[in-house]
Amino acid sequence: MGCALTLWAEETDPAADRPELAGDRDADVAIVGAGYTGLWTAYYLAKADPSLRIVVLEAETAGFGASGRNGGWCSALFPVSSRRLAALPGSSRNAAIELHRAMQATVNEIGLVTAAEGIDCDYHKGGTIVFARTKVQLARARAEVAAAHEWGPGDLRFLEPDEVAKQVRATKVLGATFTPHCAAVHPGKLVRGLAAAVQRLGVTIHEHTPVTAIHPGHAITPYGVVRAEVVVRATEGFTPALTGLSRTVAPVYSLMTATEPLDDATWDRIGLADRPTFSDHRHLIIYGQRTADGRLAFGGRGAPYHFNSRIKPSYDSVPRVFKGLQATVRDLFDGLDEVRFTHAWGGPLGIPRDWCASVGLDRGSGLAWAGGYVGDGVSTTNLAGRTLTDLILGRDTGLVHLPWVGHRSRQWEPEPLRWLGINAGLRAMTFADTEERLTGRDSRIARLMAPLLGQ
Repeated sequence: MGCALTLWAEETDPAADRPELAGDRDADVAIVGAGYTGLWTAYYLAKADPSLRIVVLEAETAGFGASGRNGGWCSALFPVSSRRLAALPGSSRNAAIELHRAMQATVNEIGLVTAAEGIDCDYHKGGTIVFARTKVQLARARAEVAAAHEWGPGDLRFLEPDEVAKQVRATKVLGATFTPHCAAVHPGKLVRGLAAAVQRLGVTIHEHTPVTAIHPGHAITPYGVVRAEVVVRATEGFTPALTGLSRTVAPVYSLMTATEPLDDATWDRIGLADRPTFSDHRHLIIYGQRTADGRLAFGGRGAPYHFNSRIKPSYDSVPRVFKGLQATVRDLFDGLDEVRFTHAWGGPLGIPRDWCASVGLDRGSGLAWAGGYVGDGVSTTNLAGRTLTDLILGRDTGLVHLPWVGHRSRQWEPEPLRWLGINAGLRAMTFADTEERLTGRDSRIARLMAPLLGQ
C-alpha cells in the first residue's frame, strides 16, 4: 500500500507506533493483520474470554490497508448475490436470506459497539441511495428492487424522481433505489478507535512486523515466531505476499478523491442532509458520501490490476482515474465547477476468484481466515470477527452456519492469464457503460461478464 496521505488519515489523531515483535513468543491466538478483520476478531475474542493471550501482527500500522482508506460505507452489501449464495454447497434459499439479515444486523452492531467504546467515527445511519440516470439504469433499478423482494426482507425501495429530490438533488435522475441499511463512517477514526479498544482489553498489537508465512501453530516474521494454537489470516489484498498464497485473492485497486469543505449554499443545493451514501446504477462501481465535516468523498474502480499481484506505493495514484472521478462528481451534482478537490488516494482490495467473501477455521490445522470482501468490508469484517470468535471458541451459533462459513474459492489463474483476465474485465465494465449510452439498451458485455462478478 502506498504512502499518499488520505483524507481519513489527515483527520485522525496519529497513534503512537506500537512496538515491533522482539523475539519468539507464545499466544493462544495469533492474528495476522491489524485491519478491521483482525481487530474485530481480537475485540470479540477478548470480550468473550479475557484470559486468552491474543497477539495481532501488522506489517505497517493498524488500519494501514483498505480499512483506513475505504469509502466509509458501513452497509449490508455482500459481494455476491443471494442467488449465488443459495447455490453454494450446503446452502439454501433460507441460508442466503439469513446471511442477508445478519448483514443488516451488523450495520446496527457496529453503531452499538462504537457508542459503547466511545469511538467517535462519525457513524450516521442515513441509508444508501443509488440513482438511475438513464432508461437502461431505470429498468435495472426496478429489476433490482423486484429481485430483493423475492430474496429477503423488503427493505429495498424504488424512489420516483420527486422522492429522490427530497433527499438529494442529483442531475438527470429518473428514479433511484434506497435501502436504510447503511451508515456513513469515517474509516480512519473507526480503525484507530477499534485498535485502542482492543488494547484496552489486553490484546497485544505488534506493528512494523510483517508476517512472511503462516503454518499450523506458527506465524513467521523476520523478528521472531509467534506460536499459537490458532492462527488467523486477516490480510485481505495483501494475502498474495504470503508464502504459498499468491493466487488466493487478486489485489485490485480502488481510488478515492475528496473536495474541500463545501459551504452551506452548496449543500442546500445538493441535499444529502441525512448523509445517505450514494452511487448510481452504472456498471463500473462508484461510491460517495457527505462527510461529517462537509466534504464530498467519492471513489470508484478503473485502476489496473498489476502483473503478478504486485502492490507498490506508486500504484495508489492513477491521475486519469482521479480526473475521471472528479468529472463524475461534477456530472452528478450541479454547481461544483469551481470546487477544489483537495485529496486523492487509493489502495488495493482483495478479490477472490468467484467474488465470494468467506470466513472459516480448519480445526485440524488451527488455521483460520476471513476476507475476499471485494470492497464491501466495512461491515462484513465485523460479521467475520464475530463468526471467527464463535468458531475458535467452539460455540454452535447461527453465525457459524451461514453459507459463507467454510467456503473455499478456487485459486486465480497463473500469470499472464490472471493479468489478462482481470484487466479485460475491468475494461469490459467501462465499455458496458459506453455501450449503453450509445445504444440505449442493456449491455451485452455486462450480461456476459455477470457470472464472473458474483451476480
